[in-house]
This record gives sequence, C-alpha cells and structure tokens, in this order.
Amino acid sequence: MPKGMYSQGVAVLLSTAVPIHKIADRLKDQFEIANIIETSDQWVFSGPSLLIPYRPEVNGYIQVDVVDKPWPDSMGDPAEDTMLFGAWSMGFFGPFTFSNNLERAAQQSWGFPEGRQAATEHGAFIRIRSSFVLGESDDQAPVLPKDYESLPELMTVTAIAESLLKMPEALCFFNPNGECLASAELMQELNQRYEQIQLLPLELWSNVRLFNLPEGWLLMDTVGMQQLDVIDHEAVFNGDAYDPNEVASFLRNISNYVYENGPVINDGDTTDGPGEEIWKCVLLEEGLASPPRDVLRWYPLDGREKPAGLE
Repeated sequence: MPKGMYSQGVAVLLSTAVPIHKIADRLKDQFEIANIIETSDQWVFSGPSLLIPYRPEVNGYIQVDVVDKPWPDSMGDPAEDTMLFGAWSMGFFGPFTFSNNLERAAQQSWGFPEGRQAATEHGAFIRIRSSFVLGESDDQAPVLPKDYESLPELMTVTAIAESLLKMPEALCFFNPNGECLASAELMQELNQRYEQIQLLPLELWSNVRLFNLPEGWLLMDTVGMQQLDVIDHEAVFNGDAYDPNEVASFLRNISNYVYENGPVINDGDTTDGPGEEIWKCVLLEEGLASPPRDVLRWYPLDGREKPAGLE
C-alpha cells in the first residue's frame, strides 16, 4: 500500500509492553507531546498512544502507540482475520509494509546479527507513524501537503525511535518498510556518519538483501527506498565472478544517486559497476523477491548466459 493514512512508519521491538506515560516521559524532553490517549478499542489500529506535532500547520502529526502483542508478521487473512488484514491493507502498519517483513528482516540482518534473536524473543512493540490526515473529516483533503518532503519526516520518526531505544524494555529498532533491524549503537553510529560526511543512514531505512538463484547465480536487492519516494534496485550476477560486498556498495551508491538526482536512470541505461564491467538496467514492475514493487534490475554485460527467466 502506498503512502496514505500514514506516510512513514517505523517501530521499536520490546521485551514487554511499556505504559504510554512512561513513553511520554522518555520523549518529553526532546519532543512536544500534544495529547495522550490511555486506552484503545482495537490494537490493530492503535494501542494506547500519544501525538507529537510534526508540521501542525498542515495537520502533520506523529502518532506513537504501544501494542502488548508481538508484531503480527502474517498481517492477517481476508477470511479468518479480517480486522488485522483490513488494518494492514489500509496502511496502519506503515506504508509499503508487506507480510512476513519481520521474518525477512531477521534473516537478512547483516549489520545487526543480534536482531535475529530480538525478532524471535520480543513480546510487544511501539509504532511510530506520521500522518497528515489524522482527524481530517474532509474526504477531499490531500494525503500529503504540496510541499511534502520525505527525508525530514523519515529523520524525525527515526529520531523518536532512537530515543525510545534507551528504555530498558527496548530490544531493537525495526523498520517494516525497509525490512531492517538495528541496535541503538548502530543507529548512533550511522547518524554520526551523516552529521560528519552527510551520507544518509540508508541502512536504517533500506535493507540490502542476498538470495541464491539457480546455477550459482545470486540476487541482491534493496528494499525500502519507496519511503524516500524513489525506486528500489536489484542486481543479478554470477556468484563466482563478482564480490557480493562490491555489489552491495554498488546498490547503495546507485540508491543514493537516484535519491539526490531524481528519476534520471531509465530502462536500458548502463554504468560502470563491480568487476570493472559495464552494468545495464531493466525497469520492471515487480522484482524477484517480496515485497512486490517496481525495481531497476542491474546485470553485468560480461557475456555470461543467465539462468532461464532472468533475461
């Protein structure tokens, strides 16, 4: 689901649920608290929550709520769990969230291996979701303001999550849109890097994942760049011929380039890539791995015959 009711959404996994007033106490020195709601009827939409003004002049607020249940990774079933499925399909677990996102995040938690255990052991979670339509009664009201910018919004919800990670019950940061996990230490390190050299902390918003393909080929992709309103990328390459670390750096660099310059890469474009080869891209409506989304698929022009179905 695209940006709609909520335009960004991240989470903090907890060992056990935390009272909403304890969350407010943790945040009040850094953020204005506009309202606290101590009870809720349907946790799939919101647990006990608080509101933080983000851009109140355009009805921008960040909702922080706590759920005394593990993250519902299946995202419900249209026949057997209609309430959860409906909440997921309407974006209440964040835009671009797709089923089994936590499972994939744990499997591909390369920068924070301990996240695999945190994902298994957590018993509750905090959602941090931004919106420009909360309480809006006008059906014609725009979902996003005309001057909407994704980066400062995403930086703000991430900063709230980083603050909440200081609570003893907090296990790790979880970005369901980018399918990635991070510790408080990793978040601090990446944010310090951004302050020093202005390199975006993409690792907090977009995972780089690795999958095996037939005949010794590999798939590597990014997931989560839609949060920044740009396309994801994937690379298909022979595992014996290319270093996956170099391919990962290539995908990060391409992602950052597209964010900074806009949609300047088109179907069929080429560029220098790993292995000192020219790599070509193909624009596809859906990538090889979940979640379903548009991708630019890159592959080296090295003359190797790709496995069937990857042309």
